[in-house]
Parts: sequence; structure tokens; C-alpha cells
Amino acid sequence: MVNALAQVPADFLYALGTLRKARCRSELRLDEIPAPSRLAPFAVALGAEVIGTGSLGSDYAAVHGPAAMALARSAAASDSDGDELATGRFILLHDPDGSAVWDGEFRIVTYIRAQLDADMGNDEMLGSVAWTWLVEALETHRAPYRAAGGTATRVLSESFGTLSDRPGSIDIELRASWTPAGADVQAHLEAWSDMVCTFAGLPPLPDGVSALPRRRRN
Repeated sequence: MVNALAQVPADFLYALGTLRKARCRSELRLDEIPAPSRLAPFAVALGAEVIGTGSLGSDYAAVHGPAAMALARSAAASDSDGDELATGRFILLHDPDGSAVWDGEFRIVTYIRAQLDADMGNDEMLGSVAWTWLVEALETHRAPYRAAGGTATRVLSESFGTLSDRPGSIDIELRASWTPAGADVQAHLEAWSDMVCTFAGLPPLPDGVSALPRRRRN
């Protein structure tokens, strides 16, 4: 394991250290999940849930593979019986040789999903609003980036037969990626975590931004 850790690039270890310093809202439950192995030589992945009630700690380490020896976990998320308002994934990729597609040596890949009332599906601006939240979150946290791209999707769910009494719902999904300007990605994780909370409809929000309606519970 020591030899494996020695093979981890210094830039990637530094990036992991900056993730470790990120401070996220107490409603956000953040934990390490298995990282994809085919997208880059080095990667770390975090999964997030926003819970409607309960208090969750905000100090989590984010490490994967042999780098786990460098940054020990500092706390475990406490249990919560509240409603799940939004979920997401944050993946940091690193290729020491760089990538022309990324325009850099690092790439952040994210996914966020939240369930809304069915009538929100008629809002043609929903996708563009979701993308605007990403851009504004990065700018608010002064997280420099380039080569950003993404897709916003509305998924309509309808129930039939024995489940026909369940109301319809709309899920909004945002898949996005961007290249951070350097190895310091603390602000990027903080911006993304705030955006997950925005998807969940949790205040406070920046001036001029409206919260999405909370999803309807059956």
C-alpha cells in the first residue's frame, strides 16, 4: 500500500487535500462512493443526499484507492429519518498527461437529481434555470473553470393499475462537467454542494433566485 501511495501524483494528492477542506451545509450528507476506473488514471467520487430534517455534520474526507492512506476520514454522517430532497454525485478525474478534450489535467463530472411536482414539467425554462444555477454557484464561490458543458433532463413519472392513485411527478436531472483552473478544487466542491441544496429547494438562495417547489410526498 505504501508503494501504491507513492505512485499517486502529488497534484492529485493536493487536490484531495483541498476537497478535505470543503465546508458544506449541514443538510447535505456527503460520503465517498466508488469512483469510475475507466475515465482517468486517478479519480475520486462523492455521493450526496439532501435530507429535509435532521442535522448532519459537514466534515468529511474524500479519498479513493491508495490515496485513502493520505487522508483519513474525520467523521461519519449521522442517521436521519427525514425526506430525501435531492441526490448527486461529484467526481474528480486526473490524468497527469493531460487531455485535449478536458483542456487540462483535471476534470470535474457531476450529476444532480431532484423530484418536483408534475406541473413543473410544463416550465420550458426549467433546464436553462438548472444550468444557470451551476454557472452562478461557481461564480459565487470564485471557482475558476473552463470548457464547461452539460445536459438538463426532465423525466415524467406516471403510475398505473394498482399504483394509479399515486400522483405524477417530474424529476429534474443535471449532468455537467468542467475543467478547474488548477488542482485547488475546494471552491468547486462547495459550489456544487450549494447547488445540490438549491435543487432541493433549501433556503437561503442568492438574490433573485427562486427555490424549486419541494417534491410531493405520497
